[in-house]
Amino acid sequence: MFLIQFALNMEASSRFLNTELIDRHKDSLNKTNSPADKEDLFASITNNLIKNNTSIVSHYYVDPLIQEITEKTGGFVGDSLEMAKYGSQCDSNNLVVCGVKFMAETAKILSPEKNIFVPTLESTCSLDLGCPAPELKALKDKHPNRVLVVYANTSAEVKAMSDWVVTSSIAKEIIEDLHLEGKKILWAPDKYLGSYLQKETGADMILWDSACVVHEEFKADGIRNLKALHPDAGVLVHPESPSEVIDMADAVGSTSHLIKASQELQFKKFIVATDKSIFYKMSQFSPDKEFYEAPTGGVGSSCKSCAHCPWMGLNSLQNLDECVAELKNEIELNDNLIDLAKKPLDKMIQFNAQRL
Repeated sequence: MFLIQFALNMEASSRFLNTELIDRHKDSLNKTNSPADKEDLFASITNNLIKNNTSIVSHYYVDPLIQEITEKTGGFVGDSLEMAKYGSQCDSNNLVVCGVKFMAETAKILSPEKNIFVPTLESTCSLDLGCPAPELKALKDKHPNRVLVVYANTSAEVKAMSDWVVTSSIAKEIIEDLHLEGKKILWAPDKYLGSYLQKETGADMILWDSACVVHEEFKADGIRNLKALHPDAGVLVHPESPSEVIDMADAVGSTSHLIKASQELQFKKFIVATDKSIFYKMSQFSPDKEFYEAPTGGVGSSCKSCAHCPWMGLNSLQNLDECVAELKNEIELNDNLIDLAKKPLDKMIQFNAQRL
């Protein structure tokens, strides 16, 4: 396994979190909508969805209130692969993607005939930011005999140059299949997920050096301390986490896999090492179970993400309402880029369909 240093030799995913964004994020963690505000916003969003022939698709990591209004209006809440497939299948002319920018770009790539909007154009991802297309292309050119496999948490430009795009729900199976074919792999961008896949499959992989700002903050010592307080709790871990955290898990997998594990495993308590907004769906499916945030690198002012993606946190009921009413913040990609990026995405979707 080789780690390729990011071009500017930046060491942590938190390099993309400026002070202003961190302050806004921490303020948002403490904000609540009054019952009256929630009722008014829900009514406004619902009316404008009908008026503008629009549907909402949301990720498990956005505000639980956004997940709630998405479901109440007939939209869909899921992981990034499920979101993309839903967008291509729904009948609405307009689709609002509540998540981060690469998810909206993926929706546009798979449904170019639809108008794709986001509540805010600021909502991006440390993995996307940490893998600029020109730098990745330079690395790809140095390793022409390797298959370039990129995580879905990347820009349309990165997807367009790749051989495969994968999500965490299907990455292991695709890497395993390529390994069995004798292929050597160039992986980008998440080093922790890449390391996990290399360990699980034995594949020959060169890893890009980038990380998710949320999952990188989870600490094994903190989980051990919390586990001491709740010895009967199971541990659920997303594979974007450091290896020492993954090693403590009773279940490792994508957001959908972790939700399923929370239903099927016999534990009545869970320590969860992923974005805490997933608790909305976990509690919905298992109302009799208790869920605890896995400790991050600090508490209060010392943590950066505080177990919630700051860019996911930029989605709010207020800017969702504005987006649906005005059909603003449209995602636009040129036709050539869409055609190139669609090929590896289609390969992933076809691979997934064949194994089901």
